[in-house]
Amino acid sequence: MPITLTDVQAAARRLDGVANRTPVLRSRTLDALVGAEVFLKCENFQRTGAFKFRGAYNACAQLGPEQLERGIAAYSSGNHAQAVALAARELGSRAVILMPEDTPASKQAATEGYGAEVVTYDRYTGDRVALGAALAAERGLTLIPPYEHPHVMAGQGTAALELLDEVGELDTLVVPVGGGGLMAGCATAATQVRPGIRMIGVEPEAGDDTRRSLAAGARVTIPVPRTIADGQAAPTPGELTFAVNRRLIDEVVLVSDDDIRTAMRHAFERLRIVMEPSGATGLAALLAKKVRAGGRAGVIISGGNIDTARFGALLAGPGPTVG
Repeated sequence: MPITLTDVQAAARRLDGVANRTPVLRSRTLDALVGAEVFLKCENFQRTGAFKFRGAYNACAQLGPEQLERGIAAYSSGNHAQAVALAARELGSRAVILMPEDTPASKQAATEGYGAEVVTYDRYTGDRVALGAALAAERGLTLIPPYEHPHVMAGQGTAALELLDEVGELDTLVVPVGGGGLMAGCATAATQVRPGIRMIGVEPEAGDDTRRSLAAGARVTIPVPRTIADGQAAPTPGELTFAVNRRLIDEVVLVSDDDIRTAMRHAFERLRIVMEPSGATGLAALLAKKVRAGGRAGVIISGGNIDTARFGALLAGPGPTVG
């Protein structure tokens, strides 16, 4: 396995005092709707607004002085971009980030606000892995990918470690799946700390590459997904992440864009918190009854990076409300 519980525990020590220990939110209304005790691990309150800071900092902090001096490269649709930009700044380095042209403007602005240089590309015609590797080689930078890296995966797993440390036993842990790094880290930690826990991944209906890959027993590539959950628009699971997830995931469920909107609306109107579409997919799966969640269920709310214009546009009009 690319990572172990020991790696996640080491990442937790590295992140202590640097990353936020994010809150766990409870709601009696949500419990009643779902039919379970639900514990929301709110990574929308993490630094840079998403879980990605955990993995980015854990990876960047292990670079040598010469690598930090030359600088760091990354490719990302937004949250990993911001995370690497901030991690580089915290460590006295610099970052150059490759981002899709259609990245939400707020995410690009935030990335630049942390001091990074942004280079854009067309996500529907360009190969970001190849472009990112070329950019790093051309400028002599160290590339930190968004999920295909053991230190990144271990850092992401600290979210589950914190959740379990705070709430104790869980029967189920629901985790959004894009490239698979968050799930790989969380599953590595959770299944070791709480043997028997059910690991449930959630993907948008248009971006079910991990579900298809698990069914096929090998990585499957799909067209670049067109979904409001832009943070989960990976067409292929990572090689390292899939090596972990194929062994540890119990099930992957799918949610529609309307399911995601409903979850975002519920979170805002009933829980008083803002979730970006990708961050809301775990909650969407529970509210849409896609997960059999009896007992005690944890959910990773992976991020809250969305500007007011897009948030309002997604939720405009009379949409479905739960509870």
